[in-house]
Formats: sequence, C-alpha cells, structure tokens
Amino acid sequence: MFFTIMALVDRGDEVIYPNPGFPIYESVINFVGGVPVPIPLREESDFGFDLALFEQRLSKKTKLIIVNSPENPTGGVLDRGQIERIAQLAGERGIPVMTDEIYRQFLYDGEFVSFYAQPGMHRTSILLDGFSKSYAMTGWRLGYGVMPVELAEHVTRLMVNSNSCTASFVQLAGVAALQGDHGPVTRMVAEFKRRRELLVDGLNRLPGVSCRKPRGAFYVFPNIKGTGKSSAEVADRLLQEAGVAVLSGAAFGAQGEGYLRISYANSEANLRKALERMEPVLASMKR
Repeated sequence: MFFTIMALVDRGDEVIYPNPGFPIYESVINFVGGVPVPIPLREESDFGFDLALFEQRLSKKTKLIIVNSPENPTGGVLDRGQIERIAQLAGERGIPVMTDEIYRQFLYDGEFVSFYAQPGMHRTSILLDGFSKSYAMTGWRLGYGVMPVELAEHVTRLMVNSNSCTASFVQLAGVAALQGDHGPVTRMVAEFKRRRELLVDGLNRLPGVSCRKPRGAFYVFPNIKGTGKSSAEVADRLLQEAGVAVLSGAAFGAQGEGYLRISYANSEANLRKALERMEPVLASMKR
C-alpha cells in the first residue's frame, strides 16, 4: 500500500479514497505530497460509495483511486453496480485503482465482487491482499500485491531498499495456509457472524447508541451521536471507566466523527462483558 502510493503519486496529484477509511490511505497521500480527495461513506447508504460525488470529484489531477470492500472501519460492502461504475469511469480515464480486498473472506450477506475482476482492470489496477485476516496471521505481516509488471518493478525496488525481504518461515506459513484445509476459515467466519449478531443487538439496546449490521469485515461502527459527546470523549470514558477498548470513529477520518469502531475479534464472553460494562457509562452521559 505504502509503496504503491509512493510509486504512483507525485506532489499535487489527487487521490480519491473512502472516508472514514483505513487511516494509512490519507496518511501516505499526505506523506508523498498528494492531495487527499475523500468520498464520504454515509450511514444512511450502508456506508457505500457516493457515486454521484465520486464522479464530481474526478479530475485531470486524479492519479489514483482507492477502494476497500469489505471496508474497515464500517463493515460496508460495495455492491456490483458500484464496483462496475467505478471501474468504468476509471477505465475511461486511464486512472489506476488500488483495491484493498484484505477482508474478502469476511462477507456475511450478498456476493463478494472483486474490482480486479472487472473487464480490463488487470491492466491498470492494483489488488492488495494478505494473510493476516483470512488466516489469522496478523503478527506475521505477510501480504501481497498484484499489479502491472512495469509498476511491480518500481514497487520491488522500493521494497528491496526498505524491508529487504519477508522472513522465510513466514513465507512457508503462507504456503501452508494456501495449500491447507480451508475448513477452519469457513468456521471462523461463521463464528464472526454469530458475534456480529450478538454485538449489534446489544449495542442497539444501549442508551444513545444505534448500530447498523455490517455486511463484512469484523467491525461494527455504531452511531453514538445520541450521547451528545464527541467520539474521542466517548472512547476515552469507555476505556477509563469501563475498561472497554474501542476506537474513535474520527481516527478513521473526519467523516467518522459521531461513531465508534468496535472489533468483534474477541470471545463471545468478552463481548457480553463489554456490553454490560458500557451500559452504565453511556447512561451517565445521557443524564
């Protein structure tokens, strides 16, 4: 992700990306001197891409489009029509698309549509994926990019001078994950779906909170505007007073203000405990 943006974006170039979104998108765009052009992901559209606004914000300066589906932090999923329209517009203008599909296995409703599979997109686009989510190899830091050969040569040059190489035992673990039994992955996703139901139902019973059911990934993005407090204040109080660690939605971009990100990559028992502890803290904010 870092090397792709470094290779494609010069000072003053515009990059379209989702907001709220994975913080590294905006961070690296700024780092290389690019101009971040956010597309708000709104709750009322289940955090899908605003295609009308997307078309308005495309310009001659647009050098890269970033897409993430299923999405971090909202759990939103772009449907086939949205993917096809973005691909069409990008193809007509010759703009590369970086599609972050790290959560592709974590889809609970509907079909997964890969941007990279759209006609002609393999010639200009970059598919990013990895082993940390689907194979629970988070600490091993193993990922990959699929991209045009001429871009891969530049990315390789940056990679070799930065990280040198991925540890051999980590690469062997990746081979084992790909060639091994995928039954555990299926069972893990089914378990996450059960946790999603538990957490969404529990959050919707809490004072000042409303939560849509995410279609993918393993995060919920509850609306906490009913508390009358900022996302940062709510997150801080939940940590200090309830011992529950959540992230402020604003940590994922300005459009995330008024929301929290909560991961359900934890046990059912701990999720229930978290909901119990959150209730009195949130109730005190309403008074």
